[in-house]
Amino acid sequence: MKLATLKDGTRDGRLIVVKRDNSAYALATNVALTLQAALDDWDAREPQLRALAQQLEQDAVQSRPLDVKALHAPLPRAYEWVDGSAYINHVLLVRKARNAEPPATLRTDPLVYQGGSGDFLAPTADIPLRDEAWGLDFESEVCVVLGDTPMGTQAQDAGKHIKLVMIANDVSLRNLIPEELAKGFGFFQSKPATAFGPFALTPDELGDAWRDGRMHLRMRSVLNGELVGDTDAGPEMHFSFPELIQHLTRTRAFTAGTILGSGTVSNEDRSRGISCLAERRMIETIDEGKPKTPFMKPGDTIDIEMLDAEGHSLFGRISQTVVKVP
Repeated sequence: MKLATLKDGTRDGRLIVVKRDNSAYALATNVALTLQAALDDWDAREPQLRALAQQLEQDAVQSRPLDVKALHAPLPRAYEWVDGSAYINHVLLVRKARNAEPPATLRTDPLVYQGGSGDFLAPTADIPLRDEAWGLDFESEVCVVLGDTPMGTQAQDAGKHIKLVMIANDVSLRNLIPEELAKGFGFFQSKPATAFGPFALTPDELGDAWRDGRMHLRMRSVLNGELVGDTDAGPEMHFSFPELIQHLTRTRAFTAGTILGSGTVSNEDRSRGISCLAERRMIETIDEGKPKTPFMKPGDTIDIEMLDAEGHSLFGRISQTVVKVP
């Protein structure tokens, strides 16, 4: 089942069900007005939404052509946005980039931070940038949406709390990060609004690609029309989503609609390319002594997409342009 949120002039938009080929949609507001409302009562609403999705596939319900530009992020705002850093290769590279040692518990204790969740960017929304010196970077990620998840959830039981899967562009301002982290109080100004792909899918839509709590699919990142990354999101995700959930819930519960990110998809095999510019700059530093690739500037574009084995766009495309704002 594929869900999305249609812009309607309100903060949270209207819930729609989308055809598997992304060509058309049907309003789902007779089931739940918004995606958050559906998640709040998922056990009752999910079967109704599935029935509507089946009717849509069979052309047995009124549908309309889909224009991705008319969509919000699936959740235009969320109760919580928690982002991990589950790809060890990425952690090692970006830590080197800011002359920081990786934590001693790198392979045993997940890294997570809590980002802003009150105003997400739509999949085709511009990325606003006030100062080019801040070092704007894209980050191609996979993520999951949780239902109500109790404190003390163990990894072996966590899968049932994963209701939806998505992709994200977790924008970073790289040049603001070192000073912020030096204060010992975490990210804030260096992590502006995150963008999400147009569609949220139930995990079963991924078939065999969803296994061991990971998405075994390729993440494509296209910067200014050039394919810069075709990374594999599955094997090198050191901590699975269930393991991340166990870490999150050690001391508190999480409500339905919480979004949990994987961190930047990253592979040791350099031929796979990159999912963020910080990695390319670090590789240049290792190979040539200093970085030469600039961070993003106004006018630059980034497209992020995840395809299935047949080349179909599962989550739709994140397609953004950096714009200068006062």
